[in-house]
Amino acid sequence: AIISTPPLGGYQVATPTSPSDTQRIQAPPEEEEDAEEEESEELGHVDTYAEYRPSKSTIGISHPDIVVETNTLSSVPPPDITYTLSIPESTIKIGLLSALQLEAIIYACQQHEVILQNNQRAGFLIGDGAGVGKGRTVAGIILENYLKGRKKSLWFSISNDLKFDAERDLKDINAQNIPVHALNKIKYGDTATSEGVLFATYSALIGESQAGGQRRTRIKQILDWCKPDFDGVIIFDECHKAKNATSTKMGKAVLDLQNKLPRARVVYASATGASEPKNMIYMSRLGIWGEGTPFRIFDDFLHAIEKRGVGAMEIVAMDMKVSGMYIARQLSFSGVSFRIEEIGLDSDFKLVYNKAAKLWAEALQVFMRAADELGLVSRKSLWGQFWSSHQRFFKYLCIAAKVRCLVELAQKELEAGKCIVIGLQSTGESRTREVLDENDGHLDRFVSAAEGVFQSLVTKHFPSEKQSREKAPGNKRKRKIEEMKQDLLNKISVLGKELPLNTLDELIDKFGGPDKVSEMTGRKGRVVRRPDGSVRYESRAEQGLTIDHINIKEKDRFMSGEKLVAIISEAASSGISLQADKRVKNQRRRVHMTLELPWSADRAIQQFGRTHRSNQVTAPEYIFLISELAGERRFASIVAKRLESLGALTHGDRRATESRDLSKYNFENKYGTKALDKITKAILGHIENKVPPPKGYPGDMKLGMMDVGIFCKESRFGINTEKDCSITKFLNRILGLEVHKQNYLFQYFTDNFDYLIEKDKKEGKYDMGILGNSVPSLNISVDRGMTWDEAYNHSLKLSGSDEGFYLKKTKPNISVTTHKIPNIGKQTHPESLENLHQRYRKVMAQLSVDDSVNNSGFISCTHVFKEKNGKCKKIEEGHECLQGMRLRQYHMLCGALLRVWKRVSDVVSDITSSSILQIVRLRTKQLNKQVGK
Repeated sequence: AIISTPPLGGYQVATPTSPSDTQRIQAPPEEEEDAEEEESEELGHVDTYAEYRPSKSTIGISHPDIVVETNTLSSVPPPDITYTLSIPESTIKIGLLSALQLEAIIYACQQHEVILQNNQRAGFLIGDGAGVGKGRTVAGIILENYLKGRKKSLWFSISNDLKFDAERDLKDINAQNIPVHALNKIKYGDTATSEGVLFATYSALIGESQAGGQRRTRIKQILDWCKPDFDGVIIFDECHKAKNATSTKMGKAVLDLQNKLPRARVVYASATGASEPKNMIYMSRLGIWGEGTPFRIFDDFLHAIEKRGVGAMEIVAMDMKVSGMYIARQLSFSGVSFRIEEIGLDSDFKLVYNKAAKLWAEALQVFMRAADELGLVSRKSLWGQFWSSHQRFFKYLCIAAKVRCLVELAQKELEAGKCIVIGLQSTGESRTREVLDENDGHLDRFVSAAEGVFQSLVTKHFPSEKQSREKAPGNKRKRKIEEMKQDLLNKISVLGKELPLNTLDELIDKFGGPDKVSEMTGRKGRVVRRPDGSVRYESRAEQGLTIDHINIKEKDRFMSGEKLVAIISEAASSGISLQADKRVKNQRRRVHMTLELPWSADRAIQQFGRTHRSNQVTAPEYIFLISELAGERRFASIVAKRLESLGALTHGDRRATESRDLSKYNFENKYGTKALDKITKAILGHIENKVPPPKGYPGDMKLGMMDVGIFCKESRFGINTEKDCSITKFLNRILGLEVHKQNYLFQYFTDNFDYLIEKDKKEGKYDMGILGNSVPSLNISVDRGMTWDEAYNHSLKLSGSDEGFYLKKTKPNISVTTHKIPNIGKQTHPESLENLHQRYRKVMAQLSVDDSVNNSGFISCTHVFKEKNGKCKKIEEGHECLQGMRLRQYHMLCGALLRVWKRVSDVVSDITSSSILQIVRLRTKQLNKQVGK
């Protein structure tokens, strides 16, 4: 590449080396563009966390483990402390509550003294990650209020079993005198309990009873127990479970409870908080929207944040910390290793997968013919069931593809003296129960969950005369429909003999049976192999233990070392600790293998937090298993997207939970949508795509796209893209293509995806969130040029025959400064060597050059040299002109920006056409950190 610096008296220097470092920031040369790209990719991973210590609270002893906070949040200070604790000095001195936990208690109680403009008491959000001890912190808040005379508290969580954890947490801080009452053990309408903690699940909020002909509800019972003037504590533990408040009964009940108890001291506690801004709707007590704020209602807040992108989400968390309503720390991930294992498929599995893909394509045609035959008008429900089953079927296949590899990896880790934790989301129990019912409670074989999904779809949802609005079809048509259905079921039965078995049952069997594996899931029974080789279904319940307590017992067996393999599902992903705890017998290093990525980051964080907690001997290893099937990246995509948002919103820095490798699987954004639009139009022949299909791409993909419902035939327009074909739908549907087709198509999609991102980076349109930037001061001076001496010194290092100084062949009457730097926005095209030789001639550098023109770029624009009168029209008219100037000045806004968000946004929109706010992190010479825009 030929790099040009500002010409000196009509000269250009072509040099592949960058200017030497000066006090000011200087632009790197274009030849280093590749290195620049690598660096920009790494911006999300460098120096993300800072070690955390309370900055304004001075009481308590240090936390037993290293705790960190994102650099973004550490850039802003919490408010000064004005609250005085009542917790006994003895509790603090012996370290029952660490300095970190005491700090959170102080800020929560301090925030509770604030009354919002809508006359409700302000709430507090504890966003601490697993291992920092949210349980003890919450217990400490309850104790503090109990000592202040507020004897009643409400504690909501996701499982009734966690009541025992609540009692343990209170006991651990010497507050065992505060009783904990389980709401599910109290009769409807009973409000006799005088004081203590009323412990309930979120689902209890919508519970009701019709006993005795009277309708009683749990929420009324809770309100009656509290009384209208209640000013005690309400804990919403694992509060991410209350998300989507307007769309669920549970969420509405959470909002209703807060509105009916305006003086209650609300605490939201969760490592995940809210994975997307829309899920913050239930956090009404934070006072970010509503009366007296820039956002009249929640929707205004949501619109403002989503419009401005991830940068705005990052500001939210910082503003909440500055305002004293939020705290978020987490265990250092030092020592934790992450890796992705992409698993290859053997030829036998590919053969089965391809057969399944073809049968689903055939099923689609059969369903369409049957619906046409019956003249079905409304088909929305039919296709909803079809594509939902299609997705579940191939998801089960994707998971099954990884079982053999997982077992091999796990055996190696066990031999190395480690123990295994396997994360699953679905257990496949529903299919097992169906087969059990069909066989009158007897089962002598392992069941295929995938086969069950396909079979159930055809049995229950195949088009029938019941769905038809026409008159009852004749016997001939009826027989034809029945034959089509039966033929399809027969083919599914044949395929079923080759389909993989239920993943959970197969895993337990391969690890040696239930005696070797601690299963912590929500299912009631399982299929097991007996010592004589026969197979049977058995209940998970044990003598003296209910199914509700069996997971706790299994956890104890794993922690004692009786069993060295644990399998957890979502049912066990909250409230269960599986780390290499210093207090338990099994102190082997945990290897946490995620066989099935959770559907949301909420669930992912909960699962990962089971094995990484305080007081552990060793940090865990995380292994994400992803098969080579392109379609499976759909699941990785969901988690990567949620993790990106989660880091931004819950920890104030979206890089914090980006999990490195997973971020490359995030396709659910504007680039994914544009890439999808390009490839669908290119396949249909509507446009000529700049990005060529990958080598080996199987020609016309129209038929494949029709097989999975992405393309459909229309009577007027021929083949066209299905309406509302989102990136989500596309990534779901390509699961149903044959292996080679989906991999090629996915490659074509990702090539376009990468191309669009690179294009935006070069044009300066790519939003990278908060960018680290080392500068001398908040008023940043950027020198984009260099002195003649510097240019000359660089030229001494040149060795190429075409490198050096060039003089214009036709000397101009005026001096013109040109400037080229990469990746800062729209820029001129690099000069080609051929053009350079046509317009310039190479000259020797041994001549005296006047630096006056170059130095004048510090104070004057290039128009001063161009115009005959030596004046710039823009400046004469009172405007600023920066054309060709070496020195640029930048300014930054810091502090609680959320409060003036709308005004700042309006001003920015007036000045620039871009709606993106660039958030920048600065470190001054004194090493003070600032974040702003």
